[in-house]
Amino acid sequence: MLCLVQFVDVLGVTVVITALPVMLADLGADQSAATLVVTGYAMFFGGLLMLGARLGDRYGHRRIMLAGLALFGAASLLGALAGAVVVLAAARCLQGAAAAASVPSALRLLSVVAPAQAARRRAFAAWSAAGAVAGASGFVIGGVLTDAAGWRLLFWLNLPVAVALAAAVLFTVPDRRAGEHDGRPGLDAVGAALLTVAVMGLVVGAALLERPELRLAGAGLLAAGAALMAVFRWVERRVPTPVLPAFALRDAHLRPGLAASFLNTATTSSAATLATLYAQQTRGLSASAAGLLLLPVSLCVIVGSTLAVPTLRRYTLRTVIGLGLGLIAVGNLCMLAVTAGLWVLPLAAAVSGLGLGLSSVAATTLGTDVPEALQGTASGALNTAAQLGTALGVAAFLLAALLSTDSALPLAGPRLGWLAAAVTAACGGLLLARPVTHRVTEPSRP
Repeated sequence: MLCLVQFVDVLGVTVVITALPVMLADLGADQSAATLVVTGYAMFFGGLLMLGARLGDRYGHRRIMLAGLALFGAASLLGALAGAVVVLAAARCLQGAAAAASVPSALRLLSVVAPAQAARRRAFAAWSAAGAVAGASGFVIGGVLTDAAGWRLLFWLNLPVAVALAAAVLFTVPDRRAGEHDGRPGLDAVGAALLTVAVMGLVVGAALLERPELRLAGAGLLAAGAALMAVFRWVERRVPTPVLPAFALRDAHLRPGLAASFLNTATTSSAATLATLYAQQTRGLSASAAGLLLLPVSLCVIVGSTLAVPTLRRYTLRTVIGLGLGLIAVGNLCMLAVTAGLWVLPLAAAVSGLGLGLSSVAATTLGTDVPEALQGTASGALNTAAQLGTALGVAAFLLAALLSTDSALPLAGPRLGWLAAAVTAACGGLLLARPVTHRVTEPSRP
């Protein structure tokens, strides 16, 4: 049930992308509205994740998760009935906020229902597979359902799903109030607000960079988001109950876990987005056909996540992260041969999916192997890193592809984007695979 919560919430990030042209046409909106409809979900999801994690610590993880599911259902109803694009965008933002409340608590409770190391690794394998499959299959599901029954079905289906998930969680998942153990009650409202606005600025700024007429505004939002991040860190060092404690980022497990989570989504979501656009805009495929080309990502993520459990018995977590990112790099490099035929895309997607499954399980396992006081923080931080990876990775590599389209470079357009993503994954894998010799934990308290 917890993994299904993860699946439904992460699916919302990408499920509208292939349906977007039909949505805008049906509501009589122009292309300028596309940015908010697509990024509204990711903006609120990524921006509120840390606050959602701390709310779970304070008020109980199951209670916050059920509240998130209720809000998700209500927001989906609003989206299904939307008669104007502004209502649709508001519904997407509310869905993202609901996901931010649900996902960190679901991940935190996962370690409660599977406390033993072997069971926890299997649980994290299922969790990572659910999230990675949801993100990758959103392109397929959105295109197929839109072509078959219209885009509103994407929202109507969420209603029974949210009700069924809430009932199942209520009767099957035990509650756990992490705040009873971390000894730090209270919420840092100022820090939470700063972090939320900073992440939102980064997400929206990254999305605006993709549009030539809005790049200046996008760069300004990115700069503002980065500045607010600096202010956030200054504030966090001066409050008694920080949203993100300074010692958390020095933890030798959480820090590489965050980096791997960021790289996993940055290098796979960007490659998948470039492949979808190439198939539709250059090769003239429909939304559903373009999405089906990427179906091997979803299937092979499951395979990779399953293989991660026995692989981790033989190799360290950091080694498996390096192996997974290496396979993602190989898959992205294979996409460079797309001129030989579209059959290259599903083959390359399969390799990337295999690597994503391996690296995601290892990154989640490593990032949550932290002291008890950091468990809630880790669950929110890992998901925030993944959302930022998607937003910033897609923006950076898509921008590289757009700027080089008419250039005289040997590799231009989407092929340059795939190459950049491959190099990033390879370098990140090499750095993260290095062993560490020390572990920084929370300083002792009087």
